[in-house]
Amino acid sequence: MIFRLACGDVMPGCASSFENTDKNALLASVASHAAADHGITEITPEVFAAVDGAIVVALAA
Repeated sequence: MIFRLACGDVMPGCASSFENTDKNALLASVASHAAADHGITEITPEVFAAVDGAIVVALAA
């Protein structure tokens, strides 16, 4: 499986996107991006729910 997230689905206007076969690694990359580019340093349950809900799962080709 491949996990994908387009940041713009959570933060309108952001063109960053992420994909990884490991969901935890994807979330770590997204958290680093959120801190560096959006100033979000605390991942609240609401932020996590928004990010988790925007992740698309695809079968590996």
